[in-house]
Amino acid sequence: MGTRETAVLNPLDESTLAKLRARIQREVDDGRVPAAQIAIGLDGEVVHRESFGSATDDSRFAVFSVTKAFIAAVIWQLLGEGALEIDTPVTELVPSFAAAREVTLKNLLTHTGGFPYAPLGPPRWETTEGRSEQYGSWTLQYPPGERFEYHATSGHWIIAEMIEAIEGADYRTVVAKRVLEPLGLTGFVLGGAAAAETEIEELTLVGEVPSAAEIEAVFGIPDVDLGEVTPDILLHFNHPEVRAVGLPAAGGVSDAATIAEFYQCLLHNKERLWKTSVLADGTARVHCNLPDPLRGVAANRTLGLVLAGDDGNSSLRGMGHTVSPQTFGHNGAAGQIAWADPATGMSFAFCTSGVERNFLHEARRTAALSSLAGNLPRPS
Repeated sequence: MGTRETAVLNPLDESTLAKLRARIQREVDDGRVPAAQIAIGLDGEVVHRESFGSATDDSRFAVFSVTKAFIAAVIWQLLGEGALEIDTPVTELVPSFAAAREVTLKNLLTHTGGFPYAPLGPPRWETTEGRSEQYGSWTLQYPPGERFEYHATSGHWIIAEMIEAIEGADYRTVVAKRVLEPLGLTGFVLGGAAAAETEIEELTLVGEVPSAAEIEAVFGIPDVDLGEVTPDILLHFNHPEVRAVGLPAAGGVSDAATIAEFYQCLLHNKERLWKTSVLADGTARVHCNLPDPLRGVAANRTLGLVLAGDDGNSSLRGMGHTVSPQTFGHNGAAGQIAWADPATGMSFAFCTSGVERNFLHEARRTAALSSLAGNLPRPS
């Protein structure tokens, strides 16, 4: 269906934008991106949005772990209000997770809790009682704080329970009331009937699994354990009943423009929703620099997000090589991109429905798109 563009006069480099557009269109033409959107924010607003493949500007996507930033935005408010401390013990608010005696909120936000693969699925994830029962069976694989290991979903289930314990309301409702509604972010939905009823661009498997030789050329070993987030698992989000759950780590549904706008809100602390020092803890200060076992570099985790860093490894963190060290964000599975660069004031979002079997190709595409996007702002 080609490309549709909605843009206003903006201070973006047209040559770089053309290269970014061409890079995405190549993925569409190669069958690796059935549908996609990009959005660029600058000076507090979205200045460019564009749709590719079967997508229109009204399309919505499953954005997976981009969701984590919206959950973090609630936690930052609670920290600023004194309702939580970063060292608040998990069991103080979620006593059913008895094994988490020494796990703190900071451990959850920095993926150092020690239970990266703790299981929770249907039907237990649908009710508070079911979740609580499951937490009682969870154990720690290693002491909290000992190592960084990405908790794809487990840690954020506990964060959601902590939110509910403090607010006395469903975490999905809290995200809406504390973040989405005050900021006017109507394009993002987390769980409930709205998520189930929102049509998304259908998630589709694309590409081929990389060969052992390809993997070994990158990692030095012929196989890599990518954990619980597999292409086949991601396809479950095509089902309305799964989207209705609103996984706190990965259940968001959005368009790219809303994500870019959200990151502008973080850059400018719109509506002064966050205490300045706490917002800095979430967007500008590294609280975990333990090694990331998958990427082989420091994790560079803030309280909830990832910082590009000044060690030359920003591409390995999903932000390309042209952004400033202060760039912060959180990408999502299947190649979703979301970050903001305080040095230029720009935010960038990329959403796609193509679930890439070749994780090496996906990583290279993410680095390429982010690197091009980082060069978009014209020098002032």
